[in-house]
Order: sequence, then structure tokens, then C-alpha cells
Amino acid sequence: MTTTTDLVSYEDALASYDPVMGLEVHVELGTATKMFCGCSTALGADPNTQTCPTCLGLPGALPVVNATGVESAIKIGLALNCEIAEWCRFARKNYFYPDMPKNFQTSQYDEPIAFNGYLDVQLEDGETFRVEIERAHMEEDTGKSTHVGGATGRIHGASHSLLDYNRAGIPLIEIVTKPITGAGERAPEVAKAYVRELRELIRALGVSEARMEMGQMRCDVNLSLMPKGADKFGTRSETKNVNSLRSVERAARFEIQRHAAVLSSGGTIVQETRHFHEDTGSTTSGRVKEEAEDYRYFPEPDLVPVAPSREWVEEIRAALPELPLARRTRLLAEWGISGTDMQAILNAGALDAIVATIDAGADAASARKWWMGELARSANESGKALDELAITPAQVARVTELVAKGDLNDKLARQVIEGVLAGEGTPDEVVDKRGLKVVSDEGALTTAVEEAIAGNPAIADKIRGGKVAAAGALVGAVMKATRGQADAARVKELILEKLGVTDA
Repeated sequence: MTTTTDLVSYEDALASYDPVMGLEVHVELGTATKMFCGCSTALGADPNTQTCPTCLGLPGALPVVNATGVESAIKIGLALNCEIAEWCRFARKNYFYPDMPKNFQTSQYDEPIAFNGYLDVQLEDGETFRVEIERAHMEEDTGKSTHVGGATGRIHGASHSLLDYNRAGIPLIEIVTKPITGAGERAPEVAKAYVRELRELIRALGVSEARMEMGQMRCDVNLSLMPKGADKFGTRSETKNVNSLRSVERAARFEIQRHAAVLSSGGTIVQETRHFHEDTGSTTSGRVKEEAEDYRYFPEPDLVPVAPSREWVEEIRAALPELPLARRTRLLAEWGISGTDMQAILNAGALDAIVATIDAGADAASARKWWMGELARSANESGKALDELAITPAQVARVTELVAKGDLNDKLARQVIEGVLAGEGTPDEVVDKRGLKVVSDEGALTTAVEEAIAGNPAIADKIRGGKVAAAGALVGAVMKATRGQADAARVKELILEKLGVTDA
């Protein structure tokens, strides 16, 4: 249940205060097994069926580090321009909460695998903002708690809780920024752009699908305000587990307004965790935020230190794929489009689909046209993301090929796409079933043209008199007669031939 919170306007908040942010992003790695045991990480299994004595913390069970998890952490660190530790250790983060049956989380504290990096992100207008990275460290995910009987799905007011430890022990990388200052009124936009760029980077590396809606990537938004001209950070709040790009931006904006309201009225900000509510775009208090010493960190005695050789690190560096910003810069030049056009493609989530369509044989302009036009419209109408539509890049490429060959015009191509989306088969099958091929029989076209001229003598006379633009009306008549299946350009040519007119 949300409560009403006093806010000041966003403009008034920024007139008096400078926002300071810190973003902590947790990424579940796409390994086959957990971080410290051999249990499966596959989604969808019955509760508590993917557990063992190690991830349940039973006496005598010893952990072993997942080598792929370490390699993935190094990949992420290198892509974030971090230094990679030559020697680091795991630590026990102690707390009493039922989502970890061991009563501690195996994490890294003062010795992370990667540290001191940065990520350049592009804002909506093309401006680049550098976000500095404090650290990226390895740890394990917690179990899932389901609180039953309450009105909000949270523990407050619930009659009982159910625990599923299948997720406990799944490899996590936590990426922590240094304090983000200097963004001013664009701070929420910077937060959104950073998480988006980080998600694209993670996907490009192939270490996680980073699907925020599935909890594979989650962001904690730390925010505080400083009075204008001050140099000391204010007390921060931490909005936990924000799971969409839009929500990251909304959470930051709401907290700026809330903090400003509290401070302007003479109040004091409480250092606490907060919950974000999608329905209202607001946050509510969770619990008072612990300090690091409250977790009683100490080195994990059951795990040896991690000491990646420099040779291995350089091998990983050499094998890194093209990263998102470099890829976009290259495509911008190859396609000859503006930064605004690229931003629209990114906002639509269409970049990967367009590239895959080009790889399947389409030209760049046609691939952009269909994904940003007809398919974007269909996605909006159905409330789906582009990659959720029931059509593949290869099928879109086939549609563009049929158009290029003259077998389809744009109108017919739209009907073919409509049929594929409706589950009627491949583009060729839809063409056959619906009878959508362009009429290319010269005899049939000539007959249709002659009938159009005979049925519209006044228009024909105008064309003979030099008003070539009037031919559009006759082209329309032919297209209507052929159910839109004629080649409009060829129809116009035939009309002008029949009337003895040259298209100057």
C-alpha cells in the first residue's frame, strides 16, 4: 500500500539542489551451474528442486568457484575499462534473512575482481556522459521469497512467506558506480542511459541475457542532494531492485523531488532502502540502511583466492566482441544516417533486428524502413517489444527481396507481413495463400490500362494536353481494378505510351 508523499516540483528541486547518484546494478550470469556448486540455473523448475547441500549451507559441504563465472566477471571488467585484480578474495557478508539458508552471502568486499573503470553513455540528444565505475565484484544471488496474504505482496501484512532456493547461489556480478555528479537536471536521464548502455554491453559480451523484466538485471538507485554551492554529499536513499529502464528514470526523478521537499521543509533525510511502485512512479520506505560494518564481512575461509594470470586476462581482452558504442558509431557511418535517426532506432529496440535483417540479405534502408515502420506500428498496437513479434529478421529480409524483384509492391508487402505475424506461414506461403503477387502479365496490365482510359475520357484528354500529373488518377483506377497487385510505375508507363505522351 503506497502512501502520499510531499513533493516539490522538479524545477524547484533543481533550482536549490544538485543531485548526486550512485547506481548499483546486479547482473545474473548465464552460466549453466551456480557460482559455488553444480546445481542447474535453468529457469522454470519446481521450487527447491535445484538445490544441494552446498547452496543450502549444510554442514560439511564445501564451495568451489565457477570458472566461467570468473571469466565472465573479467570480460565485464575489461569492457568497463576497469583494472583487473591480480589477486582477490571472496568474503562472507553476514545477515539474518531467510532468502539465504547459510545466513551469509558469499560476495567480495574490499578485494573486487575489477575496479576503477568507466562507461561512456549517450543521452537522447547525442551528448556523451562518462559514468565512472568504482568496482565490479562477484557474488551469489539470494533465494526468492513469496509473501502470502498481504495486500501488497510484501512482507508487511503477509500471513506467511514461501521460500524457493533455486535462485540461491546463481552467479551475480554487482557493478557499482562512483558518485555521479554534474548531471544536474539530466540526472534521471543519465541513470536510464547508463543502465541501458550497460545492458547492451552485457548482452554484447554474451554473459547474460540481462532481461530486466525477468530479474536477470536489477538496479539499485542511490540518490542524495547537495545544496547549490555545497561540496559535501547529503544523506542518501537507496531504491532497491528497480527492473526497467523507464522505472530507473522515474525512481531517480521522484527521489529528487522527495528529498527536496524534506530538506526544504527543514526535515532530515533518513538513510534507508526504499521500494519503487510501478503504478504510481513513487517510492516508499523499506528499512533503515545498514552500513558495511553491520554485515561483519570477513574473508571466506572455504575458498582459495582468485588470481587470474595476466596472460589469461589478455587472451580474454583480445577476444572481446565489438562493444555497443563502437558498433553504433560504425553503423552510423555505414548507413549514412543521423544521430537522431540512430537514437530513434535505439529507443524502438530495433537495432539488433535491423542488423540481423541486413545480415540475412536486405539492404540497410529497406531493413530500417520495415522495422521502424510497419513492424514498429504492429508492436505498438499489440503492446509487444519488437523481438517478441512472430516474425524473424530472415523473413523480413525475404519480404524486401520479393519487393526488390518486383514480385511485391509496398502495399502487398504490408499484407504479407500481416499474414506472417498472424501465423499464416512464411512470406512465400502467405503470398501463395492470399494470392498477393504483383500482376506482371503485360497483356493483363494493358487490358486494365485500356479500360481505365476508356472509362475516364476527360482525364485522358488532360494527359494528352500535357497535364502528366493527371495520370495518377488513371494509375489509381488500374490499381483498384487489379486489387493493388499491379506495378504502379509500369502502369504509368503503359498509360503514357497508350496516350502518346512523354513523361518529361
